[in-house]
Amino acid sequence: MTKTLRTVLLLSLFLLMAGKQAVAAEVNTYNGIQEEQIEDIDAIDYGDIDVIGMLGDRYYIEFEGLFRFYLPRILISEGLHIFSSTQSAMESEIFMDEYFVENPGEYIQGESGPVTYRMVRMDGTPVFLDMSLSKHVLWFWLAGFLTLLIFGRLAGKYNAGIGRDTAPRGSGMNFAEVLIIYLRDEVVKPNIGANYKKFTPYLLSCFFMILFMNLFGLAPWGQTPTADISVTAALAITTFLIVNFNGTKDYWRHIFAMPGIPKFMLIVMIPVEILGLFTKPFALAIRLFANMLSGKMLILSMLGMIFLFAGLYGASLGLFSAVLWVPFTLFIYALKVFAAFLQAYIFTMFSALFIGMAMEEHGHHDEENIMVLPATSH
Repeated sequence: MTKTLRTVLLLSLFLLMAGKQAVAAEVNTYNGIQEEQIEDIDAIDYGDIDVIGMLGDRYYIEFEGLFRFYLPRILISEGLHIFSSTQSAMESEIFMDEYFVENPGEYIQGESGPVTYRMVRMDGTPVFLDMSLSKHVLWFWLAGFLTLLIFGRLAGKYNAGIGRDTAPRGSGMNFAEVLIIYLRDEVVKPNIGANYKKFTPYLLSCFFMILFMNLFGLAPWGQTPTADISVTAALAITTFLIVNFNGTKDYWRHIFAMPGIPKFMLIVMIPVEILGLFTKPFALAIRLFANMLSGKMLILSMLGMIFLFAGLYGASLGLFSAVLWVPFTLFIYALKVFAAFLQAYIFTMFSALFIGMAMEEHGHHDEENIMVLPATSH
């Protein structure tokens, strides 16, 4: 117990000191204050913590306390324009940060940096298409790269006979095989049926890519791409396209000419069924996005309470409050690991279910489907 308490106190002290340096750097960056001008670090407002800003997408990758790496900007507006960073795009005299277009008097050539990172042409005309790389895109690519790398190596081992002619070797291969076989036999096959092999590669790719993206946010300086609605929407749209391109005639008949109901009811039922086509991927995207975003917000908010207490009541009480907030944060971290697997599983399961529903054949035999109500005695 003593060892645990000592560890928590040391971690709390580290977080508090790191937080002071981060807040000081933030003040220096945005207010132009030199570091030597700050005499009392405790005078800084610890309550000004931008949780939403930390979770948002950015055109740079920041390793807090170390350095910031700016990402290329790719803009399509009267041609293709590629710049090494947002700053270089602003210095090209073709594009400008939207903030300085609206406030031209505040821009100083060579000194002013980007504010909103939304690029427009110098005359204020919006960019036709912004294809710039962002940090969530890079983490998304990293998840895909890891999926290809890990399972490419596993495929090579299976082709060599390891795991097929002999027992799997290594804890990693055994763990991956357990997950793959479970998903294939308990999720994909029961929901899709005889054609399950056609969709198993896609569904397994979904599971492991989502799992990697969920876990990235738990690493130091890591980001959770699935906490971005555009990422989860892209995954849901992919499932939507696979579902509807593989839908049977019976599937479409149930949408536009549902058997067994009066013709005049189709006026109501067809719009409802069409709406149902879009509510399924919408639910997939929102469920994954909301769960991953809320977990990240909760972790940042709990850690932020340390600095909030320090700003309101002084550094000593802020440090003492860390004894409460750090264990809570560690508990949430453990739940986040569980949620990372759970949300990947839920997305994969519902994707398999929707695909199976689209490929299911229904029999319609009016005489055989007549429901006979049992006689009731009074």
